[in-house]
Amino acid sequence: MIRRIGLILLASGVLALAQADKPGPEKLAPYYPTPLPVVERMLKFAGLKPGEKMFDIGSGDGRIVIMAAAKFEADSTGVEIDSALAKQSNDKIRSLGLQKLARVIDGDALQQDYSSADVITVYLLPRSNDKLRPILERQLRPGTRVVAHDFIFRDWTPEREEHVEDDGEGRSHTLYLYVIHSHK
Repeated sequence: MIRRIGLILLASGVLALAQADKPGPEKLAPYYPTPLPVVERMLKFAGLKPGEKMFDIGSGDGRIVIMAAAKFEADSTGVEIDSALAKQSNDKIRSLGLQKLARVIDGDALQQDYSSADVITVYLLPRSNDKLRPILERQLRPGTRVVAHDFIFRDWTPEREEHVEDDGEGRSHTLYLYVIHSHK
């Protein structure tokens, strides 16, 4: 727990420094890639099925979007505010021939339409989840699944939690599965 609090404080400090120089949309989290074994666990935990529409908010290098398309045959969209990461992701998607199932939007996660989603994945800081929550509550249909990596959505009760003891790099993670029941 102390290590997680330290990571939150470090990430918040890095985020504040990065935003001091950057006008425009707010970056919701520092880029910290989810280890591939955790990516797969997140998608399985969500029960992602072929043909479902999946969004990864703050998609970084596109690894969740790519695995969702390649391994789960889902229609996958990432949203990434860092133009270089979005371009890198789309280049990788093209190199793998996945452009019919996968794409990354270079844009502000707080300005997107998620209403078509069956599954949403997020690995954002708690205050970013707080900003995203009302958008998701307005847009998502009942039955939409949201998997949060390490950080909860306040005022939502997870249907299930899963603890990943070792991600292959010696770190532990907690996944939270939320199911939207109705619009608020």
